[in-house]
Amino acid sequence: MLIGLPALLGPDLLYTLRAMGHGDEIAIVDGNYPAQEHARRLIRADGHRLLPVLEAVLQVLPLDRAVDRAIFRASDQGDPARAAPIHAEIDRCCAARAPGFAVTPLSGEALYPRIRAAHTVVATSEPALFANVILRKGVILPPGEPESA
Repeated sequence: MLIGLPALLGPDLLYTLRAMGHGDEIAIVDGNYPAQEHARRLIRADGHRLLPVLEAVLQVLPLDRAVDRAIFRASDQGDPARAAPIHAEIDRCCAARAPGFAVTPLSGEALYPRIRAAHTVVATSEPALFANVILRKGVILPPGEPESA
C-alpha cells in the first residue's frame, strides 16, 4: 500500500503507467474482450469492474493535451451513434476525473486495431458488453512552464 495512490493500482499496473511514454495508449477492456489474443502487453485486473479501474488510472495518468482526442471508448454494437448505459457511466467518470477532455466513441472497425496497437491492455472482469476505453498518455510539464508549450 502507498499513500495517495488508489489501492487498486497494483505493482504491474503502476510500473506500466510509469513506463509508458508521451503518446502511448492504454486500453482498459471488459471481461468478454479477447485481451490475451490482442494485447502486446497484458495486465489482468480480474475481479475488478471497468469503472473503478478507469477512475484509479485517471487519478495518476496525465492525458495528452497535444492532440484533439485523448479518450476513446467503444460504442453499442460498434455504432458510434449508439450508447449503452455503461457508456454513459464511462463518460461521467471521464468528465469528473479528466475535465476538459471529450470522450470519443469509436466504431468497432476503429476501436479494435487501436486496442491491438496499445502499449498495454488491462483486462477487467466488467460484465457489460462493449465496455472498452483507451487513454492516450500526455506529459507532466516542468514547474512554471505554460500548458500551451
